[in-house]
Amino acid sequence: MRAAAKAQMRRKTSEAAAPIELLRERELLQIIETVLRLAKKIGAEETEVQVDEAADALTRFANNAIHQNVSEHGLTVSIRTVFEGRTARTTTNRIDEDSLRNAIEGSLSLAASQPKNPLLLSMPGPQKYSRVNRFVKQTAAITPEDRALAVRRACDLAIKRGQVAAGIFATGQNQMAVGNSRGLFAAYSETHAEFSITMQEKPAASWAKANSADVRNFDPQKLAGRASEKAHLAVEARELPAGRYTVILEPAAVLDLVGFLFYDFAATAVQDKRSCLNERMGKQLFGKNISIWDDAYHPLQLGAPFDGEGMPRQKVQLVDRGVPKNLVYSRASAKIAGKKPTGHGFMLPNEYGEAPMNLVFSGGKSSLEEMIATTEGGLLVTRLWYIREVDPYEKIMTGMTRDGLFLVEKGRVVSAVRNFRFNQSLLEMLRNVELMGPAVRATGEEAFEMVVPAMKVREFHFSEVTKF
Repeated sequence: MRAAAKAQMRRKTSEAAAPIELLRERELLQIIETVLRLAKKIGAEETEVQVDEAADALTRFANNAIHQNVSEHGLTVSIRTVFEGRTARTTTNRIDEDSLRNAIEGSLSLAASQPKNPLLLSMPGPQKYSRVNRFVKQTAAITPEDRALAVRRACDLAIKRGQVAAGIFATGQNQMAVGNSRGLFAAYSETHAEFSITMQEKPAASWAKANSADVRNFDPQKLAGRASEKAHLAVEARELPAGRYTVILEPAAVLDLVGFLFYDFAATAVQDKRSCLNERMGKQLFGKNISIWDDAYHPLQLGAPFDGEGMPRQKVQLVDRGVPKNLVYSRASAKIAGKKPTGHGFMLPNEYGEAPMNLVFSGGKSSLEEMIATTEGGLLVTRLWYIREVDPYEKIMTGMTRDGLFLVEKGRVVSAVRNFRFNQSLLEMLRNVELMGPAVRATGEEAFEMVVPAMKVREFHFSEVTKF
């Protein structure tokens, strides 16, 4: 069996030059059908199967040289069974019949040890899905040599400018398929590429990063150039007093803050009173210039058009001109609330319910340069890190600036600034947004990728100067 020959392992090795070929969709279906056939014989009342296959490669560099190049190719089969109102899941990376049978029996054994779940629903039947195309042949065809050449150019720039470069260039492809004993089947595949670089000059450093399904959507050399220029500007940093400042948050900084809002729009979080939206739905919570959708079909997004149970994802407007309007629902939370499921549930069993995973902010028309030009006094923030939640209901976050904080005076960037710690309510921040740039696919370090704009925000609270 071709699938067995390709997938009976998870390995991390030196990478061959030829791109890895993933299984065909019909081969994923064959694995699912095998599990369903075996589960029926063993006595499962209902069975759900998810097959995930990924081939990822990574080139890592530091001190202006590549020091690691690895690839990983693996396949897993996750099996959920239902028996007498109980459910459980097991996972295996072996797809021979004996191993699949053992996994099914393990799932049934685990289910038998669980209490009955009165809210457990029968599995859904066949669904209709909108097509998305996020598998880019040019990304799948990237070789180690391609990545090494891009890294070399970035490191050559660092050497030329007396700087030190470090970072990663990662590419990969993955696919998944979901099927169940009631006839549901859904499949999805995508490619992804990511380049991240930190440039250091003396004690100063700056950073740039991009992520896309299409490796052609970003230029590693331009990202290296941006990080290099900021690192040079940051060498002589001034210390300013803590306080409230107008800030211009680049998209990565916006992402890593607003990313902490995503679970608050989950119906389960609201039902459990763990959301900042409790008692606030339908009320003016943010500025009137803030509108947010969850949209798995947006051209800048990645991710499957179906959720962990195979339900089709719906485009949902979460916030309309500052007013929280809608939540997202799994099948279970929708039944409790008397709503229709929106296709945002996680794989069962889980304690989280659902969440919007494809947030899209409406954005504006102001460029970063225009935001700077219209600022009499303020700070330009490259990114934030080590962000933690202080007050879940008021959504007060704390964290620090990093890799490029700059003083803006009379419409110009005039110097670098020593980093600050902040204590800031996201609710207040999204009421104080004065200008926004076009929404872009942003990537940071504290949140998963979303489509967000750069933002100019007044009265952002910095509580103290940091020690670095």
